[in-house]
Amino acid sequence: MEVGAEEVGLGDALRRLDELIDWEQRERAQAMRVDLKPIEDLASLAGRPDRGLCVVHVAGSKGKGSVASLVAAGCRAAGMRIGRYGSPHVESIHERIEIDGAPIGDAQLASALGEALDMRDAAVMIGSDGKDATWFDVLTLAAMVAMRDAGIRHAVFECGLGGRLDSTNLLVGEVCVVTNIELEHTAILGATRAEIAFEKVSILGQAATLVTGVPPEPDEAGAVLARHAEMMGSRTLRPEATAATTQTIDERNRDLAALVLDELGRRGWSGTKTVLADLLTEDVAQEARLPGRLEVFDWQGIPVVLDGAHVPSSLGAVLADCAKRPALQAAPVVIFGVAKDKDLEGMLKMLAARVDRLVCTSVGSRTAAPPEELVENARRFVAGAEMASVPRMALTRAAELCQPGGWILITGSLHLIGALRPIVSAEPPC
Repeated sequence: MEVGAEEVGLGDALRRLDELIDWEQRERAQAMRVDLKPIEDLASLAGRPDRGLCVVHVAGSKGKGSVASLVAAGCRAAGMRIGRYGSPHVESIHERIEIDGAPIGDAQLASALGEALDMRDAAVMIGSDGKDATWFDVLTLAAMVAMRDAGIRHAVFECGLGGRLDSTNLLVGEVCVVTNIELEHTAILGATRAEIAFEKVSILGQAATLVTGVPPEPDEAGAVLARHAEMMGSRTLRPEATAATTQTIDERNRDLAALVLDELGRRGWSGTKTVLADLLTEDVAQEARLPGRLEVFDWQGIPVVLDGAHVPSSLGAVLADCAKRPALQAAPVVIFGVAKDKDLEGMLKMLAARVDRLVCTSVGSRTAAPPEELVENARRFVAGAEMASVPRMALTRAAELCQPGGWILITGSLHLIGALRPIVSAEPPC
C-alpha cells in the first residue's frame, strides 16, 4: 500500500519530536524546569500564537482533563468553535490536541509540529533560550500553532504538571481552574498540599476568575488559593459544599465545568451573555467523556473498568462509584501499575479496604515502578497480591482469577490504561 505524504510528514515530525527530552518518560527531578524562558522564546519566534487565544486554563491533581473536556463540549453546544489541549494521551498523540471536538488530523499535526520544531532548530542556531525546549514545550507550542491555523479563538488548556512552571503557563487564562489538591509529584511540587496549591494556583493572573473544588480555609490548600486570588484581585467560585461528600466523580467534574461555563457566559464568550451551563446536558457530558476515565467494557464476558486514578482519594472515589453499579458489586480483581513518584502506600491502603486479588504490573518506562517493587509493597496490604511482568500478562491472569459475577479494575496510571485499552475496547463498551 502506498504511504501518503501526510503520513510521511507526520512520521518525520514525530521522530524529530521524540529526539527531545520528554519528562513524561523520565524520572523527574526538581531541576527539570527552572523557568518559562524556553517556551516564551519559541512562542516569540513563532509570532506569539498564544496571544490570539481566549483561554480557560485548568490545573489540579485529578479531574482536570475531564473538566477541560466538559467545558469544551459546553462551548461547542453553544455554537462556538473551540480548541482543547490535554495530557497525557492514552492511545494516540492526536488525543492531546482537539479542534472543534475532534482529535487533530495527521496533516494539521504534521504542519503544526513541523513549525514548532523549526522554531526550536532556529533557537539552537542563534543560541536563544528556546534551544533548551523539551518535548512538552514543543508540543504545547504546536497546539497553539494548530489552533491559530484553524482559526480558533477560544481554547481550553490543561496543565501537564503543576502550573507555575508548566509550559501552558505562557497563556493568560480568563478563567483558571484548580480542580483539587492532593499529594503528588512531591519531589517537584512540594511536600505539603499548601506547597502544591501554590504551584497550581500560580496559573491565575490578574482579572481572571478562579474556579475550584478545593474547600476554603481552614483547609491549608484552600488558604493558599484564597491568598493568591486576593493578591490577583480575582473572584473565586466553588460548587456547593453540601453535596460534595455524596457526589460521584462525574457529578463533581460537571459542577466545576458548569461554574466555568456560567462565568464564560457572563464574559460573553458565546457572543451574548447567556448562561452556558444550561447546555451541559447528559448527552453533552457523554460526548465529553475521555478515554481511561471510568470507562466500562465487556471483555470476554467480564466487566472491565478503566480509570487512571493515581492518588489515593481518586482511587477511593473510583471504587465508591463502581460500588453503586449493580454489575460491579463483587470485589474486583485489580490490575495495578503506578509511577515511582506516587503515594504507593496510600493507594494500596485504599485498595486493601475493598480488594483481595491484585495483579501488579508495569508498562516498562523509566518512570514506572517495577512490578517486583509493587508486589513486595502490595503484600503488606493485600494478601492475594501477585505480579505479571507486562500488562498483557496481567490481563490474562486477572481473567483467570475473576470469579463468576466478578469484574476487573485496571488503574493507577493512564500509561497502563493505554497499554490495555486497545485489547479490552475491541468489544463494545457497556
